[in-house]
Amino acid sequence: MKLDVIKLDGSKAGSVDLGEDIFDLEPRADILHRVVRWQRNKAQAGTHKVKTRSEVSYSTKKIYRQKGTGGARHGARSAPIFRGGGVYKGPVVRSHGHDLPKKVRQLGLKLALSAKAKAGELIVIESAASDGKTGALAKQVKELGWKRALIIDGAEVNEDFAKAARNIEGLDILPTMGANVYDILKRDTLVLTKAGVEALEARLGKGDAK
Repeated sequence: MKLDVIKLDGSKAGSVDLGEDIFDLEPRADILHRVVRWQRNKAQAGTHKVKTRSEVSYSTKKIYRQKGTGGARHGARSAPIFRGGGVYKGPVVRSHGHDLPKKVRQLGLKLALSAKAKAGELIVIESAASDGKTGALAKQVKELGWKRALIIDGAEVNEDFAKAARNIEGLDILPTMGANVYDILKRDTLVLTKAGVEALEARLGKGDAK
């Protein structure tokens, strides 16, 4: 499939051929859901923790005699039924991540790119270069109509462009290796540089799904 290439000032800069095996696939909501869930679970901290009976600070001395009190038998104040006692089967520090086959992750990225292309939300620009001035870039972004956009560049991001984009609300930029399903889908517009298109096709063609 062929798509027009523009510059940041809105002028045309030719066209580019996009691989149909990456940018023209039929939608698969089930695959996209699996990949997004894998991403979010992997990013979850899992640092929530409560103290168990062995960790609360109490004396281990028996709190009262075994028999003759008329009450239930107890050995320590750290039991879960007492106020301030340890928590029974509470949350502990753990990883929420799970495995997902590399081929599924790779297919998910292709489907996310295809979804943006089919929805008309994919734009290709010649390059993402700037003089580092936020005001000038913000004006260009406004004129182009980008409200919530993700820009994917080549192997490296232009430092001046990244500096200028840092303070523009709704605009993010990633190198090709940082491209992921979740970030692509949650933006209204996906912007690829020509270098980004080439790098993505090389990355997905090699079966890499990092």
